[in-house]
Amino acid sequence: MTILGYLQEHWAMLVLLIGMGIVLYSDVHLEKKTIHRIAIANIMMFVYSISCYAETYLGNQTEYSLLRPILSAFNYSLITFILVTVVMIMFPNQKGYLFFPAVMNTVLCFISIPTGIVFHFSEDNHFSRGILGYLPYFINALYLFYFIINIFRHSKSHKEDLRLILYISLTSVICLILPLFASDATSHWFNMTIAVDVMLYYVFLLQKYTKHDPLTNLLNRQSYYTDAERYSNNITAVVAMDMNGLKEINDREGHKAGDTALQILADCFWKVAHNGQRVYRIGGDEYAIICIDTSENEVLSLIERIRQELAKTSYTCSIGYAMKTGDSTIDKLYQIADEMLYKDKKQFYERTGKDRRKRRI
Repeated sequence: MTILGYLQEHWAMLVLLIGMGIVLYSDVHLEKKTIHRIAIANIMMFVYSISCYAETYLGNQTEYSLLRPILSAFNYSLITFILVTVVMIMFPNQKGYLFFPAVMNTVLCFISIPTGIVFHFSEDNHFSRGILGYLPYFINALYLFYFIINIFRHSKSHKEDLRLILYISLTSVICLILPLFASDATSHWFNMTIAVDVMLYYVFLLQKYTKHDPLTNLLNRQSYYTDAERYSNNITAVVAMDMNGLKEINDREGHKAGDTALQILADCFWKVAHNGQRVYRIGGDEYAIICIDTSENEVLSLIERIRQELAKTSYTCSIGYAMKTGDSTIDKLYQIADEMLYKDKKQFYERTGKDRRKRRI
């Protein structure tokens, strides 16, 4: 057991973890809580790699050592804590009780050192499972199942976002199951796979900041232009929305209240949009929805759902839409929708008698 031997087995993972540490140190986008959790997961993976290497070395010896069951208990425990930390990185609003199965697993694994209920070693250093031998795998499977359930709970995310999350969950399941059938060949798969998955998710989070509006978490103006080109052959309608009375709110209650209003409107739009209806904040209090393969009846139904959802709030917005014809471009569709929107806005101010002092974005 040498440092060189350890580096030969774990060099790629170390390069990845150290690189992530350097990037995290200078990160200005993610919440501190998320950065700390990623850092903790990286530290645990580093510690696990050292412990796993030491246990493998002891497993190749002919004589039994008490250190081996201690390392086994530690490794079985650490794998579970790594998984639950990854779950909390990807779904940060989980409660602390999520750690309870991991703590229970740790207690039983260390109780197994004198009792052998999870694993035990013979005098000739041979590993055997106890009556609860598959408990760590069962608990890890529960965490992965919980992870996948949360993916589908958040399935309203855009498909391109879900693809990566599903890929991460699939690779995690594979690296958890394969050691049951080929432990020698796959002993280091878990650590490397989780390290890569965490890095992929970190890149995914950074990418979201380039695609999403930071205030409302809707897709941003740049995403609108990109999607307009990407889905140009499938776009059938554009819906334009513009909040009524934002300047009045800013003047009377302050810009923080105005930001809250913009967030509430965004939540309303996002909540009622169906698949193929992509919602954007394109500037100020202006929003748009690109409708892909959507009929006019479905567009009208979308607008009605928006109005019904807004009726539950103290805010209103003006809405316009345009359906694609043979020679319509996305710019032309938005122009027509915008013209209809301002007719709607004019009627709103005439009806309410409010002062229409608004700066066009």
